[in-house]
Amino acid sequence: MLDSSHFKDLKPAVFLDRDGTLNHDIGYLHYFKDFKWIEGVPEALYKLKKAGFVLAVISNQSGVARGYYTSDEVNLLHQQIDRDLMDKVGITIDGWYFCTHHPIFSTCQCRKPSPMLLQKAAEDLKINLHDSFMVGDKSLDVLAGINAGVKGSYLVLTGFGLADRFKVPAETKIFDDFPKVASFILDDQINN
Repeated sequence: MLDSSHFKDLKPAVFLDRDGTLNHDIGYLHYFKDFKWIEGVPEALYKLKKAGFVLAVISNQSGVARGYYTSDEVNLLHQQIDRDLMDKVGITIDGWYFCTHHPIFSTCQCRKPSPMLLQKAAEDLKINLHDSFMVGDKSLDVLAGINAGVKGSYLVLTGFGLADRFKVPAETKIFDDFPKVASFILDDQINN
């Protein structure tokens, strides 16, 4: 049994979907030359990190199972995104977690809406899930956050958000984009 001092050492996080949340979703992105931030995202990530949040990307990357690209190519892309983020605002993402399995022809346990990758990130990065948030553009993202027991799991209308807004639980908070969610999370932190 964990004592209460264990939880004092844990940090809050913002778990993030990648495509459609942080960057424009072009479908099976795997080359950095095709990567484009959604406006205001690097600055919003900076504000969250400066406020003490751990930043962890949780992404379904079935393009690996489909043979479109490899896990090594996904890792390289993430390194390039981190370098770009460092150049732009002086920070990097704390952890990149992705499921490579096919959504239909696999019985994996890690694909969102499973909370497994959030739980793995929480263990690796010493995150308190109950003080954390999940942000994504699909109902799978929102449900992964709910399944992990985060404080708030939010949908953005970028990417697939417009189509998926009817698939999320009725009480889900919906925002135009990630910078607006970041402002909401920062206001929540100040007020609680």
